[in-house]
Parts: sequence; structure tokens; C-alpha cells
Amino acid sequence: MVIRDTPHVPQITIGLIGPEPAVASMKEVARRFPTFAPLSRIAEHEREAVQAATELAAQAEVLLIAGDRLHRAVKEEVEAGIPVLHVPLTDVALYRSLMMAWQAGKLVGGLSIDSLTSTMVKRALTELGLKDVEVVLYDGPSHASEAELLRFHTAQAGRCSAALTGDGAVAEALEVAGIASWHLAPSPQDISVALERALLSTESRRSKESQMVIGMINIDDFNGLVMRSVNEHEVQRLKLDIHRLLLGYVATLDGYLTALGGDEYLFITTRGIFERETGGYKMIPLAREASKSYGLSLSIGVGFGASANEAGTHARAALRKAKESGGNACFIVREDRTLIGPLEMTDPVQAVLAPTEAGVIKRAEDAGMTSAYLSRLLGSKAKFGKVDYTVHELASLLDITVRSAHRLLLLWMDHELVTIAGMEKVPKGRPRQIYRIAFLQDV
Repeated sequence: MVIRDTPHVPQITIGLIGPEPAVASMKEVARRFPTFAPLSRIAEHEREAVQAATELAAQAEVLLIAGDRLHRAVKEEVEAGIPVLHVPLTDVALYRSLMMAWQAGKLVGGLSIDSLTSTMVKRALTELGLKDVEVVLYDGPSHASEAELLRFHTAQAGRCSAALTGDGAVAEALEVAGIASWHLAPSPQDISVALERALLSTESRRSKESQMVIGMINIDDFNGLVMRSVNEHEVQRLKLDIHRLLLGYVATLDGYLTALGGDEYLFITTRGIFERETGGYKMIPLAREASKSYGLSLSIGVGFGASANEAGTHARAALRKAKESGGNACFIVREDRTLIGPLEMTDPVQAVLAPTEAGVIKRAEDAGMTSAYLSRLLGSKAKFGKVDYTVHELASLLDITVRSAHRLLLLWMDHELVTIAGMEKVPKGRPRQIYRIAFLQDV
């Protein structure tokens, strides 16, 4: 039965789909959005979610689904014709579950965790002073079945004293089996952000939802892969595997893929879909799959623009920055030339950088900071949170001589891009100065 919940005159009808506790939470948070007129439907399994989405798509302007598994099933099987969003899990849910596990004395024996990235888990444990807690992370797809997650946690039961799972049904099954478990449920904050995204997808962002996005993908060290192949048959098979992998990813973007020749591909999609599939420009799932399946590293450049020519030009510029940062990176150049990235690829990153203003980029370029140097510094900031360097560390990062690094630092200090942060003591010799790339603190 479809339940309508609104005391107001509706403006935007939104369909809420998911397990009963999640739907109850979404309905509660949706009360803060008077623009929304919610239609809710309970769905515990994929088949129920697909049926609910099919029914609600004819009545709602946007669908919001709780659970990666349910969301993927709807995306794959329902031609909704409207935005289909999901409520992502963040580390806020992890903090709450960690507190419950700590109160129950279950942190000593270690934890098995699914549905979260290693970046989220490491950050939360570090901030809570729990770095010594042993954690076993589920390394499979985010849309894993209930049976797969149950097998994973059950297999870790002898090693870990508790399980944290993003699937409520798995948490219940583990409890029945006598294994301590807690459900990683989306927080009200996570739901609020998802509802805001849903609102933007139907109102002020409607024009940008359909804006063209062009992406360029380059296979890092493709020639090296070819040279290491035993014969031409193996080379051709690798090319087919790569093409099939990229086709599968672009299909999730409802996009179009074409090979530009050799090791480069181009895809076209729309901005709204790309934003949703990357979690708001945070991560590229394709990179992880390419690494796990074929040992490939990708450089990706994505361009936004008011025209196809502008988007393509920005995509090429973004790809150049990805290659200059050392590969295995994705950058986005928006229509106003602001830079986003690097997005999370296969290696954990501490945080995705906020958009770098065009004015900051120009200021850096005016001070002699080339695009290659800027890309590498941005990549180091995102992956390691690093803004302080000795001259030797900077020379190594930028692949230049120490003498050239000294010259650049003096030039950047004259333009107030760099300050002296302190001194580093060394066992032998004079202390070394530590330089802070000051403008990186603002991006």
C-alpha cells in the first residue's frame, strides 16, 4: 500500500523506498522539507524495491532509495524516467555503532565491517583514538547480496568479536546466529543531504542535470602492459577486456563510450547522473574495478561546459592534470574553470579537495607554478593531507633537482604562496627549513 504523508499543499512528490526503519527515518527528516510530498513504500528485498519503484515512478518526480543493493536493482531494472537517488552511508553511522560496540565491550576482539570504505573506517578509528582495534573490511562490491555479507561476517566470527553491517537483515541474521552485530544505518544528517540533493535535482538544478559532461580515460602505462604480454592474442584479449569494463561503467552513467585509439577512450553523459554515480564528485568506482580485475591504473579527466566544445576542452585539461599528478587520478574542470579533485580511486585518500577557484589557479600560475606542479601538490594534499615540505621532499614530489626546488620556493614565497612553517632537526648537519604551501590550506 502507498502511504501519502503531507499536511501541506504539495509541490514536489518524492518516492521513498527501503526497509521499514529506513523509510520511517526518511519520512521523519522529510518533514523539514515543506516542498516535498512524500509517497513511501516498504521494500526489504530487491524484487519489492523494483515493484515499488515501478509503481511510484508514475506518480513521483524523484525517487530516494535506502540501501545500495535496492538502489542498484532499481537502476538496473526500472526505466524510471526520473532521478533515482539513494541515501549513502557515511562515517557518521560508524561513530554511533562504534560507541555501541565499545559500551558492550566488543572492540577488544576486533570488528568485521561492510558497506564502508577503508578511508572512512581509518579516519573514524584515528579520531576516536582506536587505531589499535583490528578491523576486517568486506572487499567486495557495494551491492553485495544478503547471503554474501552473511557469509563474510560468519567467516570472521572466530577472529572478530562483533560485526558492523549496512544491511539490517544481515544484522538480524547474525544476532540469531549468536554473533554480536550492529546495523550501520544512515544518520538523519545523511538523509537530509540526500533529500537536499533530491530537491536540487528537480528544481534549481534541473537545467544542470541535463548538462553535457565529457570524460576522457587514459590507461596508465598501457605500452608497458603490451610489452609484458606473451603474444598478440593476449594483447587483443586485454584490449577487449578493457573495452568491456569501460562499457559496463559507462552503461551505469547512461552514457556513450567511444575509443579514441590506443590507450584512450571518451565518454559522454549528463551532469546529474555523473554527480549521483560519483557520490557528489567523491569517488570513481571504475578505478577500483580496473585495478582488482586487471591490475590497471587509470587517469581520468572530466569536463563540464555550456557547449560540447567547452566540455571537451575542459576534459582534456583535467586529463592532463591527472597524468601530471602521477596517474591513477581523476580531476574535474567545471564550466567556470574551477578544479575538483583528485577523486578517490583505488588508493585511500583522506579527503577529496573542494573546488579550487580559478583565481587561485591563476595566482599559482602567475607565480611560476606550472599545471604539472599544481596537480602533484593537489594530489599529495588529497591523498596524504600534506602541505608542509622540506626542499628535498618537494624536489622528489615534483621530480626536479634540489637547486630548482630552492629557486621555485623563493619565487613562490615572493608571491605569498609559501611560508616557512618551522625547522626540522636532523641527526647530523644543520636543521632543515620546513616550507608550508600556504594556499593549499584554503582548498
